[in-house]
Amino acid sequence: GTLLNLSVSDHGRSDSLLLSWDEPEGGAEGYSLTLSSLGLGTLLQNGSAGPNITSFWFHGLTPGMRYKVEVTATLACMETTSQAVTAQTSPSPVRNLSLSSGGRSAVLHASWVHARGQRDGYHLALYHSDSQTLVRNASVLPNASTFLFDGLLAGSEYALKVSTLAGSSQASTSIHQWTAPSIPTQLRLSPGSSTSLVASWVGAGGAAWLHLALHNLLTQTVTTTLSARRGLTSYTFQHLRPGTQYWLGLSATAGPYTVGGPNATAWTYPLSPGNVTLSSSEEQSSLQASWSTPAGERDFYLVTLQEGEDGALTRNISVGGDNDHVTFHGLSPGKQYSVQVTAVAGPYQASACSTAAWTQPLAPSGVSLSSQGSPYSLLASWEEAMGEGYVLAFSPMEHLVKNSSLLRDVTNFTYEGLRPGTLYTFEVSTMAGPYTSTPRRITSWTYPLPLEQLTLSNQGHSTSLQASWRAAPTGSTGYTGTLWETKSQERVRNMTVGNNWTNVTFEDLVPGRQYTLEMAAMAGPYRSPVRSATDWTYPLAPTGVTLTNTRHPLGLSAFWDKAAGDVDQFHLQLYSKSHPAQRNISVGPNTHNFTFLGLSPGIQYFLKVTVLAGPYRSSSHFATEWTYPLSLANVSVQPGRRPQELHVSWVESGGGRDHFVQLSVAESLSIIRNVSIPRGVTQLDLEGLVPGSRYRVEIISQAGPHRTSSQTAIGYTVPLPPLSLSASPVSTAWALAVHWETPPGQRDGYLLSMHEEGSSAPARNLEAGKDSTNVTLARLAPGTCYLVVIWAVAGPYRSLPKNVTGCTVPAAPTNLSLTNPGSSSELYTCWNKPRGGRDHYRVILYSLSTQSRDRVQTLSPDAQNITWTHLEAGSRFAVQVTAVKGSLEASSTNVTQWTHPLAPANLTLGSPSASTLQVSWAAMGRGAEDYVVDVYDTASSSRVGRMVLGGDARSHTFRNLSPGTRYSVAVRATAGPFHTSTPNLTHCTREYDALLA
Repeated sequence: GTLLNLSVSDHGRSDSLLLSWDEPEGGAEGYSLTLSSLGLGTLLQNGSAGPNITSFWFHGLTPGMRYKVEVTATLACMETTSQAVTAQTSPSPVRNLSLSSGGRSAVLHASWVHARGQRDGYHLALYHSDSQTLVRNASVLPNASTFLFDGLLAGSEYALKVSTLAGSSQASTSIHQWTAPSIPTQLRLSPGSSTSLVASWVGAGGAAWLHLALHNLLTQTVTTTLSARRGLTSYTFQHLRPGTQYWLGLSATAGPYTVGGPNATAWTYPLSPGNVTLSSSEEQSSLQASWSTPAGERDFYLVTLQEGEDGALTRNISVGGDNDHVTFHGLSPGKQYSVQVTAVAGPYQASACSTAAWTQPLAPSGVSLSSQGSPYSLLASWEEAMGEGYVLAFSPMEHLVKNSSLLRDVTNFTYEGLRPGTLYTFEVSTMAGPYTSTPRRITSWTYPLPLEQLTLSNQGHSTSLQASWRAAPTGSTGYTGTLWETKSQERVRNMTVGNNWTNVTFEDLVPGRQYTLEMAAMAGPYRSPVRSATDWTYPLAPTGVTLTNTRHPLGLSAFWDKAAGDVDQFHLQLYSKSHPAQRNISVGPNTHNFTFLGLSPGIQYFLKVTVLAGPYRSSSHFATEWTYPLSLANVSVQPGRRPQELHVSWVESGGGRDHFVQLSVAESLSIIRNVSIPRGVTQLDLEGLVPGSRYRVEIISQAGPHRTSSQTAIGYTVPLPPLSLSASPVSTAWALAVHWETPPGQRDGYLLSMHEEGSSAPARNLEAGKDSTNVTLARLAPGTCYLVVIWAVAGPYRSLPKNVTGCTVPAAPTNLSLTNPGSSSELYTCWNKPRGGRDHYRVILYSLSTQSRDRVQTLSPDAQNITWTHLEAGSRFAVQVTAVKGSLEASSTNVTQWTHPLAPANLTLGSPSASTLQVSWAAMGRGAEDYVVDVYDTASSSRVGRMVLGGDARSHTFRNLSPGTRYSVAVRATAGPFHTSTPNLTHCTREYDALLA
């Protein structure tokens, strides 16, 4: 039939539908229209329209209702064409929409009366009015008439839009409402200054407006009112009265709601008093504090009296807020005071301090003046008195006064630079501010100076000592002294002489004894510090000194007799003219013999015995004797600088004048060398010996008539290294064959060391007999290089090393595979990593189709696969993997594989006769190994023919087919096990020629 392109719309009206259509081609004689309910199919309205009419209104419909409308056009020849569509009227909005908070700060309750007509449901959208953001989005059932919004912001205005839903249409209505405000918390009111208060609170976001009222509690008046928008959390009230208490009230407003909030009280800071002074009062030990009254209010003044520089609290007085002075009585004399006046208002204070003031001082007591034993100073001291400090006056009798001032914490003073033995006068007074007390007076003497340069000397005598000194400065009236035996502390002599004496001699003393003289200068009642001097009388030398050989090779014995007098100790000095070291021994005063041990053998020694008394000495005549010689020690025989040499060394143990070095072959004991060595030489090089041989060395020492043999020492000459060292791989096994030639000389054997390159494992060692010239190193790793080092060994010595590097044959890769991943241009090669090492892999890909080497790749020694790309399709390839180590190689077996062929192209079919079908195609790339052509009867899907053709075929003709029959043909290109086919192509054979004619 003819399409009318019927469409329906309501043009925003919920009770009407407008139908519109296109006039059919050739026109229409008229139209009939029907409207019925969609679910029941009941006819509700019908209508008609004449020709050339293309629209029609249905009125009086139910809002949101679904209808089926049908238009039937009457055409020429009584033919008709119809078209029916479904439509839905727009819904009507809800009525009596309301939104209320019910006095709650986080909830809004919505309610409405249902919309007229039908609906699918309601959609509710709640917006925050200030931010214009969507807060809540909800859909409810068509029978719902209320909804509760919770979790809202307190004190905020919201807009609600309720939409009636019917199909794709909707009808909406809106309403605005506020949530109740929340009350701010933690209201604080604190002073910012003496004329300002700072108010702060928490939770200011729950109200649109905050109202603040500040009251002066002293005058009971409102000082300031303030209204602030949402978000304000603090405010500073300015221009207030100092020291005054205020009350702050707060309320919150949001839309029609107002809620009373918290309140707080606070004081402004009071102002500090001005011009605070502290001055003396008319009464003794009294001070008066005064100040000027500051502006503003205060509860009272707190007046604090502080004592001293550290401000220790002394008095604390409270007076009324209108007072301006106070007097303190009964204070300590000579004390410094200051006052602090504090204005107090509520919990706050404002203070001001005065300058310091003093009470009158008292004079100090307990005054003393003492010399403390010094001739140049006097120490003045006194008991501490209250005050700021002290004034001192000091002078010698009948001389000018010397004045000075001291701080209050000082209770003594030392006068320096005074004259010894002089009488001085001292006065002290106390100061306190502008005041000074009456003085205290006392006198005292300085000590006399001691005598100087006191000495005591024996003058080289054994029984007398002479004392001498330099006279003391003025003030000395004479000298007194005592001579003591120092060790026993027994008094020997007392003496007193006038101040013009400078020396005295003490006779009849004991030789070698120490004496001490103590002397002092006298002046007035005092004695100077004692000076002392000490010295010994000269000792007498020992007698009968002898030195005797004990027949011990390392010892000599000394003997002597003691002379008269005292002896501190005997000092024995033993030395040799041919030996730089000497022995110095000290023994006690009662010892008369001593044996020296550990001396050098074969040496002539000299002995001197000295008596010691203090710093003085007296020595005997010299005694002499010889020690016996010792054999040489630590004889060592070491290889020389060349294999034909031996180096002999020894340590001279002393006493030997000449040495004889005797060399013999160890096995035969026959002496082959006898070399004389002078004294002082401790080593010898023996040349012209056989390398790698064992020798015996003995050294004879001679001192005077005595000769001594050393211990026998055994030594080896170093062997010569092997010659022409080589290492070559063993082809049948992973081993190395090491060869060398025998060097000249002797040896005990050979030592070989083998170390694998790049390995941290320890070297592998093995030994070979002295007549060996080769060894095979087996059980080695394939494809690995080894450093082989060889030494000739003789005794504990080795020759210079010879080394060579040899490599084993690498192991061939195993499990080689060549696979096709399903591609016409790629092949994948992989293998198992063989044991041992290698430098790299060489992988060769051969094209068997072209009989040529196609690719060669060198890969890392750890590689195990490679992918060949860009290969020729439908070709056969072979691959071989070779492990390479230096010039050595090991190859895997070859494996082969095909690439997938490409499908033939340009497949065409033709029927040159009624029973034949000709197939032709074009080859892609190199073509294929074979082509398989299949022909099917299209009607029965059965194959009716197959032909396998060579790779150079490009067409084929099927015969004996049925005329006028449709056939399906496919051509497959094959390469090895893989094949690729063209899509099936159909064609009909020709009808019989006669029929066609």
